[in-house]
Amino acid sequence: MSETAIPPIVDSHCHLDFPDFDGEHDAIIARARNAGVGRMVSICTKLSQEPTVRRLAETYDGVFYSFGLHPMSVGKEAPLTVEQIVQVARHPKMVGIGETGLDYHYTADTAADQQASLRLHIEAARQTRLPLIIHARDADEDMARILTEEFRAGEYSCVMHCFSSGPDLARAALELGFYLSMSGIAAFPRSTELREIFAAAPVDRILVETDSPYLAPPPYRGKRNEPAYVAKTAAVGAEVYGMSYADFARQTSENFDRLFWKVALGATA
Repeated sequence: MSETAIPPIVDSHCHLDFPDFDGEHDAIIARARNAGVGRMVSICTKLSQEPTVRRLAETYDGVFYSFGLHPMSVGKEAPLTVEQIVQVARHPKMVGIGETGLDYHYTADTAADQQASLRLHIEAARQTRLPLIIHARDADEDMARILTEEFRAGEYSCVMHCFSSGPDLARAALELGFYLSMSGIAAFPRSTELREIFAAAPVDRILVETDSPYLAPPPYRGKRNEPAYVAKTAAVGAEVYGMSYADFARQTSENFDRLFWKVALGATA
């Protein structure tokens, strides 16, 4: 790679099917590629959206997808079965399970059902060997307990997407061999404590993401996020670890390939 080449990087979590991007996918993908983002995972959060997310992955080189039921949709959408998830996972560009998890911030009333849904997704991750993609908000204790219980019952791989929880959950996840994903939140000026949590984690367990269209990093905070902006979060990540941007981009891309092995094998459709 020449000295002037843009280091390649991965957006491990975005939502290209959301209406915020309607009619703009060609331009969004082009801007991502110009920023060095050659690969991205578009996350499906409900069964009804799976055909749309799948078509996006089939249309664009470097776009892959995951499938699951978001915890905030538990109780609103029909529950998934392990068999449904495993069936979708047969698609060559379906590379992860979720996002799933626990969210007690707005939807604590469905906590028991969310926990059941999480365990179901974990079983699908075991059967497919694909990484589990976890959403956790205001549920650190239950999340650490369930992930640990289930891992002891049968191993699986996992990324804590958009990690913004406390140090105890970070420690529990890392002890299980899981990964933490850095979003634009880690780049916010007031996120000092979160950056300290990341700094204490091994750099070979770190991914970067946008969670776009949400959580745009500075200087785009408050605006619509998009995959190209993962480079801004990665620049902050490089500072956290005292690395050059190129080295941090290379390391997080290697981490992504290790976890999302189906992408690394050259999955295409």
